[in-house]
Amino acid sequence: MVVLPIAEIVARRFTAAGVPGSITIVQHLTLWVGLLGAAIAARDGKLLALATATFLPEGRVRRIAAVVAAAVAAAVTALLAWGAIDLVRQSREFGDVVGPDIPKWIAQIVLPVGLAAVAARLIWHASDHWRGRALAALGLAGALVVWQWPDLLLDRPLWPFLALLMAAGVLGAPIFALLGGAGVLLNMIAGDAPIFMLISTYELTVSPTLPAIPLFTLAGFLLAEGRSSERLLRVFRTWFGWMPGGTAVVCALVCSFFTVFTGGSGVTILALGGLLLPALLKDGYGERFSIGMLTAAGSLGLLLPPALPLILYAVVAELPMEDMFLGGLLPGVLMTSLIAAWGVREGRRTHTARPRFTLREAVAAAWEGKWELAMPAVVLGSMFVLGSTPVEASAATALYALVVQTVIHRELSFRRDLVRVFTECLTIVGGVLIILSVAVGFTDYLIIAQVPSALLEWTQVYVESPLTFLLILNVFLLVVGALIDIFSATVVIVPLIVPIGMAFGIHPVHLGIIFIANLELGYLTPPVGLNLFLASYRFKKPVLEVARATFPMLCILAIGVLLITYVPWLTLGLLQWLGRA
Repeated sequence: MVVLPIAEIVARRFTAAGVPGSITIVQHLTLWVGLLGAAIAARDGKLLALATATFLPEGRVRRIAAVVAAAVAAAVTALLAWGAIDLVRQSREFGDVVGPDIPKWIAQIVLPVGLAAVAARLIWHASDHWRGRALAALGLAGALVVWQWPDLLLDRPLWPFLALLMAAGVLGAPIFALLGGAGVLLNMIAGDAPIFMLISTYELTVSPTLPAIPLFTLAGFLLAEGRSSERLLRVFRTWFGWMPGGTAVVCALVCSFFTVFTGGSGVTILALGGLLLPALLKDGYGERFSIGMLTAAGSLGLLLPPALPLILYAVVAELPMEDMFLGGLLPGVLMTSLIAAWGVREGRRTHTARPRFTLREAVAAAWEGKWELAMPAVVLGSMFVLGSTPVEASAATALYALVVQTVIHRELSFRRDLVRVFTECLTIVGGVLIILSVAVGFTDYLIIAQVPSALLEWTQVYVESPLTFLLILNVFLLVVGALIDIFSATVVIVPLIVPIGMAFGIHPVHLGIIFIANLELGYLTPPVGLNLFLASYRFKKPVLEVARATFPMLCILAIGVLLITYVPWLTLGLLQWLGRA
């Protein structure tokens, strides 16, 4: 996936056609990366799920909950796998090809294989004992009954099935099973076979811009696996550590930089928490403030290009990715600045230690970290100066990170480290892409059922002002962000709110940045804000204690969300200056 877009860039310099079929091949490799990565995530128990199961008491109750959740999730996954088998069979009968004479069914075969592997792993992880696994496997029997006699679901009431799915989600079933199950049930109750949902899954995972997600994620993982975090900490500390609250400012900057490239705030907290928390405590910051700062800072980079939420929103809303990158730049700087300003306040209040600024040390640190500091220029330069597509820019960024870590710094070994890094990257990417791939089927059903039109009509009747609509939207998205992850929310919610935003005259890029800013805030919002649980795990503190420590930052970022919402220039200023809005 890295080599082919780079070859395309080089070939265009010499031929008008480029590399025949390269784009199509990369798109289908994304399908393979997503499904095989999901199988690895299921093997390692890292499929994204609601955090509600952690509130269940230890012992028998939690063991029973795990078996029930696995049984429901395995049943849904089996139905999806059987739908994928039908899709492969249909493609083989029609003789379709992709790329340079590659049979389409060969490219699609990973769908049933990957889903079957996920189902098997869900059953295996349901229990440590064969009895529990056998009970979880009953989900496959239920799926088989539904598959053989689909009329059992035809025109049945939906609510009992949705209640079962929601209960399974609360008990720990993966999020993809909730969305996929809802999509399959809605289609089968309406008389459609699961293959229709798998067609939507296939179309999304081979979309032209989606390969940018795994490629940028790979660049971030390569960056995180070496000593890049130490070099960046040294750079920012020498340049900004001298000011009041300097170490807190540095933590905000480093976390923001890493979140941009690692693909999610969770990776940032887990990767940098062990490095940054001791630095804050050593300089005299209180433990509660330090934990709250790092928990909030873990999601700061989600608005800065080329963060994955910007890419995904552009894919779902069918917007130019470059416009989303430009639109998120100033709001991303604003959110980082607000947290940094709170750090300055804390530094002044507690008179924390400040290293003395030395120009020689600052220049030496910048020189040592020059390769990492140049990564944003690689991304933006390749897109806006060289005219590369987002996928080509992401491939160039991944190649750049690979060369920096293996050839220049020599911190990663081709023989010892790269397979491990690729596997970790696949685990994260697979956990995200399987959610996206099944969520799109659920969303397609909502569109066919004219849910967006109904929402638009209701809003136009009861909401008169665009300002009122934006306030309601903020509250709604804050609740959504507190309950589900940003990737699921993007695929499910965006098609519902885009028509309403257009009706109220809200610029689509502005609406997108409002959406991501609210979901960024949702990472910190109880009861199931993801950052709260990751920080609890990383810093070994109770979730409620982490939530209490993070509350001041939550309020500060809420102010930032309101500014982004009601000051459109923050989002549209650069676009207007460049003539793109």
